[in-house]
Amino acid sequence: MRVTARQAAAAAGGSVHGPAGAFQGASTDTRTLVPGQLFVPVVAARDGHEFVEAALAAGAAAYLTSRAPGAGTAIEVEDTGRALWDLGRYARSRLPDTVVGITGSVGKTTVKDLVAGGLAATMRTHATQASFNNELGVPLTLLGAPDGVEAVVVEMGARFPGDIARLCELVRPMIGVITSIGSAHLEHLGGPEGVRAEKGSLLVDLPADGFAVVNEVDCGGDVRTRTSATVVTFGTSTGDVRATIVGLDDELRPTVRIESPWGTGTAILSVRGDHQAVNAAAAVATAVCAGVGFEVALAGVAGAEGSRLRAELWRTPSGLRVLNDTYNANPTSTEAALRSLARLDAPRRVAVLGEMAELGDGAAAAHRDIGRLAQSLGIEVVAVAGAPYGGTPVASQDEALDLVEALPADSVVLLKASRSVGLDRLADRLRDGVGVR
Repeated sequence: MRVTARQAAAAAGGSVHGPAGAFQGASTDTRTLVPGQLFVPVVAARDGHEFVEAALAAGAAAYLTSRAPGAGTAIEVEDTGRALWDLGRYARSRLPDTVVGITGSVGKTTVKDLVAGGLAATMRTHATQASFNNELGVPLTLLGAPDGVEAVVVEMGARFPGDIARLCELVRPMIGVITSIGSAHLEHLGGPEGVRAEKGSLLVDLPADGFAVVNEVDCGGDVRTRTSATVVTFGTSTGDVRATIVGLDDELRPTVRIESPWGTGTAILSVRGDHQAVNAAAAVATAVCAGVGFEVALAGVAGAEGSRLRAELWRTPSGLRVLNDTYNANPTSTEAALRSLARLDAPRRVAVLGEMAELGDGAAAAHRDIGRLAQSLGIEVVAVAGAPYGGTPVASQDEALDLVEALPADSVVLLKASRSVGLDRLADRLRDGVGVR
């Protein structure tokens, strides 16, 4: 949306120095900044103020600063992080009622992509880019919504107790979606019950005329006691909206049959894996709750592409097939990735697995369970940097690359790890055929 420097200063309690222009959207990274955006220098491991000149050179229309203002249009504030949050609140005040908030242990980003596809069939829709779902990414998402937008889809993540409630205070969703309750971030959220409580806090302040769209298996039992909104459940065998896999092509794209109170239909999804059926059910339910007709919503969901690093399937220059699912990993998502790998026809299937982070006291057992699952599926495991899956251990991505490059060209390889492992770098080098050294 177009925001003037004076509007931004008023919202953030700051003052304008230099030309009083306007900006469209915001960025915290000069490498991806789009000309005309506001640059927000985050003070973390490095002080983002060091990059103000680079941001102006890249075309930033203005920048926040808690330092002495320099060239260009500066909006001086006490704290740039807090100011970004205030700007997100201001942006939300200019958005329509149709705002969807999505959280869950797995599937958040894919469901976000599918919901956006379903809504975009009839509405001008804006959605979170990639997985910008934290205290920086959410206000950036709100500020990035174009003028005239009719629906906004916001992914919301949580690592610590209270994160979701705080994001809800900013986003104020009309529709709240919980994809699943699983084992992500157990270490910080206090075990399974802590995860359930944190994710469930999305529902508490939904408006009475809103909707809570929730996974029937994970949270269908007590959800009605936590919200005054209309509850719509989804699942595979149970739920108000049910999705069944009726086919899977050679590229792992599933054909799903969706049954709902509004109609029944079949579609081929653009995203990959059997586990996408439940994500499609969630997305269709959400789009219909937002006012999109069932058939139109199903077609929009089916045509939606997933975000990068999630179940991408491609070939290396040598012909080796790679299932690149390196964005993140927890036991639920890793099991789904292994089962997808097992569905691919190949004489050898190899899973290159890095650590699943933040699992707390159960981490070692969770890794062993995944290793046993892989073995039962006939999948060879290459365990990177000490991850305790069993299989063949390697100390580095270099060693993993050596093993993968030695595989017959008709093999298929899964790459999967938590984001902190950075296994996407190995994927890039395999795809480009340049190695990791």
